[in-house]
Amino acid sequence: MAEYNKGKTIVIGHKNPDTDSICSAICYANLKRAVTGEDFEPRRAGHVNEETQFVLKHFGVKAPELIEHVKTEVRDIEIREMEGVKKNISLKKAWNLMQAANAVTLPAVTSDGMLEGLITVGDITQSYMNVYDSSILSKANTQYSNIIETLEGSLVVGNADTYFNDGKVLIAAANPDMMEYYIAKNDLVILGNRYESQLCAIEMDAACIIVCEGASVSMTIKKLAQERGCTVITTPYDTYTAARLINQSMPISYFMTKDNLITFEETDVIDDIKEVMANKRHRDFPILDKDGKYKGMISRRNLLGARGKSLILVDHNEKTQAVDGVENARILEIIDHHRLGTIETMSPVFFRNQPLGCTATIIYQMYQEAGVKIEKEIAGLLCSAIISDTLLFRSPTCTEVDKQAGLALAEIAGIDVNEYAAEMFAAGSNLKNKSDEEIFYQDFKRFTSGKVSFGVGQISSLNQKELDKLKARMMPYLVKAHKEHGVDMMFFMLTNILTESTTLLCEGMGAESMILNAFHIDVEENGDKKDGIVELEGVVSRKKQLIPAIGMALQG
Repeated sequence: MAEYNKGKTIVIGHKNPDTDSICSAICYANLKRAVTGEDFEPRRAGHVNEETQFVLKHFGVKAPELIEHVKTEVRDIEIREMEGVKKNISLKKAWNLMQAANAVTLPAVTSDGMLEGLITVGDITQSYMNVYDSSILSKANTQYSNIIETLEGSLVVGNADTYFNDGKVLIAAANPDMMEYYIAKNDLVILGNRYESQLCAIEMDAACIIVCEGASVSMTIKKLAQERGCTVITTPYDTYTAARLINQSMPISYFMTKDNLITFEETDVIDDIKEVMANKRHRDFPILDKDGKYKGMISRRNLLGARGKSLILVDHNEKTQAVDGVENARILEIIDHHRLGTIETMSPVFFRNQPLGCTATIIYQMYQEAGVKIEKEIAGLLCSAIISDTLLFRSPTCTEVDKQAGLALAEIAGIDVNEYAAEMFAAGSNLKNKSDEEIFYQDFKRFTSGKVSFGVGQISSLNQKELDKLKARMMPYLVKAHKEHGVDMMFFMLTNILTESTTLLCEGMGAESMILNAFHIDVEENGDKKDGIVELEGVVSRKKQLIPAIGMALQG
């Protein structure tokens, strides 16, 4: 039995990840590996934006692998690693393998691991109970090596790798005179130690004779058998036992199910396969990898102990921002700097939430607390996240702790924060050749306040002309996004880092009026335009300025 993802924990940020979300996931996974020696892997729940791409490239760090959901998959649970067999093995050997493994299903696979069919205990039982055809052994194209193995016999004349594929099986119970009337060419004859019977069978062009009770075969019979192309096998069993056992030498390929096999892939979601399993009477189902190769077997019983993926969430704690399927996962830790959200856990977790400007600042503290040396690349990622989230220490969310952490990390990373920040922000605000959708979702999050749901996107730039051009482009897209998400209101922040101000685009019933009230802006002061655009001086932070103000307005 093996649990594919046993011991592996995914460290992941929110959907539409920003620089803090990506960098914090990478750096915290690195810290957890260093402290525990266990397997922690950073992942991302969305596209890597231009700013983050610049950061990763600058410090030579690979972007985390994209993961679209964390629903419990087949590879997350225990499966039976039943080894596959060749389709030409005998029924007897298949039965013995099943008994040894306490299994009821055996998979037949090719030399390169591709699934060819399934043989079950029921199939083998049926072959014993329902087969009365004396030609079944040849119809099944039975290899002589199978017959020898099943009868625990010895090959006296012939080639064990050839096949019995034409003729019937019979027992030579009568005297030689009578045998001439019922032995046909290419038959397989089970007989005793009578020389005359052996000679008669060979002369009647039998394909094979099986000599029972361990009787010796004379040189004359051997020579004649070689001349006539007759295979000779001896067995210690008597004729009754040999006749009863010989059908067990047939290959499983003749009885196994080959078509319309119900298989699952490693990446199939457990919730999706439960219904399929419930509607089928099969006890076991094969598991295939992405290349279609056989990996193991799964049964309904395996689903009872299914455990979700192990997760650590960074830079968020709201379900609407989390990767799909988070409700099925085992959340072990949450490291965040936002308001408390709607994530529910099945058991107590380690939850570290501090009122700082950036999650990376918290992770920097945790490196120090653990006494783990911060390498240059890790320092660069953490510093970049702090610069991004605090707008180079200008955001109202920025604390002295953030600033000191950022400067200390910049020294380790060997960068000048002012020069580096200018390059990073320029890369992030480079909107050439980007679609409205790409710009809108570059940094987008969904929120709920009471019964009201809303979404907020944001883009920050050093170039006011660029932001002005975006007004006309993004307003129509805001209407489209509002309908697609089905939220009550939708907002988009066009933030000027230099002037520390934001042009807020509003969509939804009462959205603009609510913002005016939230920031105590007189309608005339806003130009009485009612065009869904509100100018917010001194507002640059979604987390600390816009979201709290919206929350207060909705509650008030």
